[in-house]
Amino acid sequence: MRKAGRVVAEMLEVTTAGARPGVTTAQLDKLAREVLERRGARSNFLGYHGFPAVICTSPNNVIVHGIPGSYVLKEGDIISLDCGAIIEGYHGDAAVTVPVGEIPPLTEKLLRVTEESLVAGIGQLVQGNRLHDVGLAVQTVAEGAGFSVVRGYVGHAIGTQMHEEPAVPNYWPGTPGPKLRTGMVFAVEPMVNVGTAETVLLDDGWTVVTADGSLSAHFEHTIAVTDNGPEVLTVPA
Repeated sequence: MRKAGRVVAEMLEVTTAGARPGVTTAQLDKLAREVLERRGARSNFLGYHGFPAVICTSPNNVIVHGIPGSYVLKEGDIISLDCGAIIEGYHGDAAVTVPVGEIPPLTEKLLRVTEESLVAGIGQLVQGNRLHDVGLAVQTVAEGAGFSVVRGYVGHAIGTQMHEEPAVPNYWPGTPGPKLRTGMVFAVEPMVNVGTAETVLLDDGWTVVTADGSLSAHFEHTIAVTDNGPEVLTVPA
Protein backbone atom coordinates (compact mmCIF):
# COMPACT_ATOMS: atom_id res chain seq x y z
CA MET A 1 0.00 0.00 0.00
CA ARG A 2 2.99 2.30 0.49
CA LYS A 3 3.90 1.65 -3.16
CA ALA A 4 0.38 2.48 -4.34
CA GLY A 5 0.35 5.53 -2.11
CA ARG A 6 3.55 6.88 -3.64
CA VAL A 7 2.00 6.60 -7.11
CA VAL A 8 -1.05 8.50 -5.90
CA ALA A 9 1.20 11.18 -4.41
CA GLU A 10 2.94 11.59 -7.75
CA MET A 11 -0.41 11.84 -9.55
CA LEU A 12 -1.42 14.63 -7.17
CA GLU A 13 1.89 16.45 -7.65
CA VAL A 14 1.64 16.31 -11.44
CA THR A 15 -2.01 17.32 -11.66
CA THR A 16 -1.57 20.09 -9.09
CA ALA A 17 1.26 21.54 -11.17
CA GLY A 18 -0.94 21.27 -14.26
CA ALA A 19 -3.94 23.05 -12.73
CA ARG A 20 -3.47 26.44 -14.42
CA PRO A 21 -5.83 28.85 -16.21
CA GLY A 22 -6.68 27.61 -19.70
CA VAL A 23 -6.17 23.91 -18.91
CA THR A 24 -9.12 21.52 -19.24
CA THR A 25 -9.97 18.92 -16.65
CA ALA A 26 -9.55 16.27 -19.37
CA GLN A 27 -5.93 17.39 -19.75
CA LEU A 28 -5.40 16.86 -16.03
CA ASP A 29 -6.78 13.34 -16.37
CA LYS A 30 -4.29 12.72 -19.19
CA LEU A 31 -1.42 13.80 -16.94
CA ALA A 32 -2.57 11.35 -14.27
CA ARG A 33 -2.87 8.52 -16.80
CA GLU A 34 0.75 9.13 -17.83
CA VAL A 35 1.88 8.70 -14.21
CA LEU A 36 0.01 5.40 -13.89
CA GLU A 37 1.56 4.13 -17.11
CA ARG A 38 5.05 5.27 -16.14
CA ARG A 39 4.82 3.57 -12.73
CA GLY A 40 3.21 0.35 -13.94
CA ALA A 41 0.11 0.96 -11.82
CA ARG A 42 -3.56 0.40 -12.54
CA SER A 43 -6.37 2.86 -11.95
CA ASN A 44 -8.95 2.04 -9.29
CA PHE A 45 -11.22 4.82 -10.57
CA LEU A 46 -11.44 3.96 -14.26
CA GLY A 47 -14.43 1.69 -14.83
CA TYR A 48 -15.50 1.76 -11.18
CA HIS A 49 -19.29 1.43 -11.55
CA GLY A 50 -18.71 2.85 -15.02
CA PHE A 51 -16.63 5.90 -14.04
CA PRO A 52 -14.90 7.07 -17.26
CA ALA A 53 -11.63 8.57 -15.96
CA VAL A 54 -8.63 7.91 -13.71
CA ILE A 55 -9.17 10.97 -11.50
CA CYS A 56 -12.08 13.03 -10.23
CA THR A 57 -11.91 16.75 -11.00
CA SER A 58 -14.30 18.84 -8.91
CA PRO A 59 -14.14 22.62 -9.40
CA ASN A 60 -15.66 25.30 -7.18
CA ASN A 61 -19.12 24.18 -5.98
CA VAL A 62 -18.52 20.57 -7.04
CA ILE A 63 -17.88 18.60 -3.85
CA VAL A 64 -16.68 15.25 -5.22
CA HIS A 65 -16.81 12.88 -8.21
CA GLY A 66 -16.55 15.48 -10.94
CA ILE A 67 -15.89 13.86 -14.33
CA PRO A 68 -12.91 15.23 -16.31
CA GLY A 69 -13.97 16.80 -19.58
CA SER A 70 -14.14 20.10 -21.42
CA TYR A 71 -14.30 22.41 -18.40
CA VAL A 72 -11.55 25.04 -18.75
CA LEU A 73 -9.91 26.21 -15.54
CA LYS A 74 -9.90 29.95 -15.01
CA GLU A 75 -8.18 32.37 -12.67
CA GLY A 76 -9.77 32.27 -9.22
CA ASP A 77 -11.15 28.72 -9.47
CA ILE A 78 -10.45 26.03 -6.94
CA ILE A 79 -10.41 22.38 -7.95
CA SER A 80 -10.40 19.12 -6.02
CA LEU A 81 -8.10 16.52 -7.58
CA ASP A 82 -8.93 13.01 -6.35
CA CYS A 83 -6.50 10.29 -7.44
CA GLY A 84 -6.17 6.54 -6.93
CA ALA A 85 -3.86 3.70 -7.93
CA ILE A 86 -3.41 -0.04 -7.53
CA ILE A 87 -0.02 -1.74 -7.09
CA GLU A 88 0.19 -5.52 -6.62
CA GLY A 89 -3.50 -5.65 -5.75
CA TYR A 90 -3.39 -2.95 -3.07
CA HIS A 91 -5.04 0.44 -3.29
CA GLY A 92 -4.14 4.05 -2.56
CA ASP A 93 -6.56 7.01 -2.60
CA ALA A 94 -5.96 10.70 -1.88
CA ALA A 95 -7.17 14.17 -2.81
CA VAL A 96 -6.19 17.81 -2.59
CA THR A 97 -8.02 21.01 -3.40
CA VAL A 98 -5.82 23.58 -5.09
CA PRO A 99 -6.20 27.20 -6.17
CA VAL A 100 -6.02 28.20 -9.83
CA GLY A 101 -4.12 31.48 -9.69
CA GLU A 102 -5.13 34.01 -7.04
CA ILE A 103 -8.14 33.29 -4.82
CA PRO A 104 -10.00 35.50 -2.30
CA PRO A 105 -9.24 35.32 1.45
CA LEU A 106 -12.41 33.36 2.31
CA THR A 107 -11.53 30.73 -0.28
CA GLU A 108 -7.99 30.52 1.07
CA LYS A 109 -9.46 29.99 4.53
CA LEU A 110 -11.72 27.21 3.23
CA LEU A 111 -8.75 25.32 1.78
CA ARG A 112 -6.61 25.84 4.87
CA VAL A 113 -9.31 24.80 7.32
CA THR A 114 -10.30 21.72 5.32
CA GLU A 115 -6.69 20.54 5.24
CA GLU A 116 -6.35 21.30 8.96
CA SER A 117 -9.46 19.21 9.63
CA LEU A 118 -7.86 16.30 7.77
CA VAL A 119 -4.70 16.64 9.85
CA ALA A 120 -6.81 16.65 13.02
CA GLY A 121 -8.63 13.53 11.89
CA ILE A 122 -5.40 11.73 11.02
CA GLY A 123 -4.11 12.50 14.51
CA GLN A 124 -6.90 10.35 15.99
CA LEU A 125 -5.85 7.20 14.10
CA VAL A 126 -4.06 5.75 17.11
CA GLN A 127 -4.35 2.19 18.38
CA GLY A 128 -6.97 2.04 21.12
CA ASN A 129 -8.90 5.11 19.95
CA ARG A 130 -12.35 4.70 18.43
CA LEU A 131 -12.93 5.27 14.73
CA HIS A 132 -15.47 8.04 15.19
CA ASP A 133 -12.93 10.11 17.11
CA VAL A 134 -11.74 10.95 13.59
CA GLY A 135 -15.04 12.50 12.57
CA LEU A 136 -15.35 14.42 15.81
CA ALA A 137 -11.92 15.97 15.25
CA VAL A 138 -12.76 16.90 11.63
CA GLN A 139 -16.10 18.39 12.60
CA THR A 140 -14.64 20.39 15.48
CA VAL A 141 -12.06 22.08 13.24
CA ALA A 142 -14.35 22.72 10.27
CA GLU A 143 -17.41 23.94 12.14
CA GLY A 144 -15.25 25.88 14.57
CA ALA A 145 -14.10 27.95 11.60
CA GLY A 146 -17.69 28.65 10.52
CA PHE A 147 -17.94 26.07 7.72
CA SER A 148 -20.16 23.00 7.33
CA VAL A 149 -19.19 19.34 6.96
CA VAL A 150 -20.79 17.20 4.25
CA ARG A 151 -22.58 14.22 5.80
CA GLY A 152 -23.88 12.40 2.75
CA TYR A 153 -20.41 11.31 1.62
CA VAL A 154 -17.75 9.87 3.90
CA GLY A 155 -14.34 8.23 4.05
CA HIS A 156 -13.75 4.49 4.12
CA ALA A 157 -11.47 1.63 4.98
CA ILE A 158 -9.18 0.63 2.12
CA GLY A 159 -6.96 -2.33 1.24
CA THR A 160 -7.42 -4.87 -1.52
CA GLN A 161 -10.55 -2.92 -2.48
CA MET A 162 -10.82 0.84 -2.79
CA HIS A 163 -13.97 1.08 -0.66
CA GLU A 164 -14.11 -1.28 2.30
CA GLU A 165 -16.06 -1.26 5.54
CA PRO A 166 -16.27 0.47 7.92
CA ALA A 167 -17.18 3.93 6.69
CA VAL A 168 -15.34 6.92 8.20
CA PRO A 169 -17.77 9.81 8.86
CA ASN A 170 -16.37 13.34 8.92
CA TYR A 171 -18.62 14.19 11.87
CA TRP A 172 -19.64 12.64 15.19
CA PRO A 173 -22.43 10.18 14.31
CA GLY A 174 -23.52 9.58 17.88
CA THR A 175 -21.63 6.35 18.54
CA PRO A 176 -17.90 5.75 19.12
CA GLY A 177 -17.41 3.18 16.37
CA PRO A 178 -14.95 0.26 16.38
CA LYS A 179 -11.72 0.31 18.35
CA LEU A 180 -8.66 1.02 16.22
CA ARG A 181 -5.99 -1.68 15.89
CA THR A 182 -2.56 -1.76 14.30
CA GLY A 183 -2.79 -2.79 10.64
CA MET A 184 -6.07 -1.06 9.91
CA VAL A 185 -5.93 1.36 6.96
CA PHE A 186 -8.40 4.15 6.24
CA ALA A 187 -9.01 6.84 3.64
CA VAL A 188 -10.00 9.94 5.59
CA GLU A 189 -11.51 12.64 3.38
CA PRO A 190 -13.18 15.74 4.80
CA MET A 191 -15.54 17.58 2.44
CA VAL A 192 -16.19 21.07 3.77
CA ASN A 193 -18.58 23.72 2.40
CA VAL A 194 -18.69 27.48 2.81
CA GLY A 195 -22.50 27.33 2.98
CA THR A 196 -24.81 24.56 4.12
CA ALA A 197 -23.93 20.86 4.20
CA GLU A 198 -26.71 19.89 1.78
CA THR A 199 -25.73 18.24 -1.51
CA VAL A 200 -27.26 17.56 -4.94
CA LEU A 201 -26.35 14.70 -7.29
CA LEU A 202 -26.37 15.82 -10.93
CA ASP A 203 -28.00 13.92 -13.77
CA ASP A 204 -24.71 12.28 -14.83
CA GLY A 205 -25.03 10.09 -11.74
CA TRP A 206 -21.60 11.11 -10.41
CA THR A 207 -21.11 14.83 -9.92
CA VAL A 208 -22.05 16.01 -6.41
CA VAL A 209 -22.51 19.77 -5.91
CA THR A 210 -23.44 22.01 -3.01
CA ALA A 211 -27.18 22.59 -2.86
CA ASP A 212 -26.73 26.32 -2.32
CA GLY A 213 -23.99 26.82 -4.92
CA SER A 214 -21.34 27.65 -2.33
CA LEU A 215 -17.70 26.60 -2.66
CA SER A 216 -16.51 23.25 -1.35
CA ALA A 217 -13.07 21.81 -0.57
CA HIS A 218 -11.95 18.18 -0.31
CA PHE A 219 -8.72 16.75 1.11
CA GLU A 220 -7.88 13.06 1.57
CA HIS A 221 -5.08 10.72 2.56
CA THR A 222 -4.73 6.96 2.99
CA ILE A 223 -3.45 6.29 6.51
CA ALA A 224 -2.33 3.15 8.34
CA VAL A 225 -2.73 2.63 12.08
CA THR A 226 0.69 1.47 13.32
CA ASP A 227 2.39 0.76 16.64
CA ASN A 228 4.09 4.14 16.23
CA GLY A 229 0.93 6.11 15.46
CA PRO A 230 -0.71 7.04 12.16
CA GLU A 231 1.37 6.61 8.99
CA VAL A 232 0.23 8.57 5.93
CA LEU A 233 0.81 6.31 2.91
CA THR A 234 -0.12 8.74 0.13
CA VAL A 235 2.98 10.92 0.35
CA PRO A 236 6.09 11.05 -1.87
CA ALA A 237 8.89 8.60 -1.13
